[in-house]
Amino acid sequence: MMSADQDRFTSAGTDIEEVKKLNAESGLTYNEVEELLARQYQKEKLEQKPDL
Repeated sequence: MMSADQDRFTSAGTDIEEVKKLNAESGLTYNEVEELLARQYQKEKLEQKPDL
């Protein structure tokens, strides 16, 4: 059975909960930025399309 310290830290000593906290506070992920840019590009592309 693992102790609370073993559940919280990796074998290298990294605090898993601290990493999760910092990740949550870090902002958008690469994939989120990519999706946002794709949506903006599509919106601009549609706005520039001349009416037929």
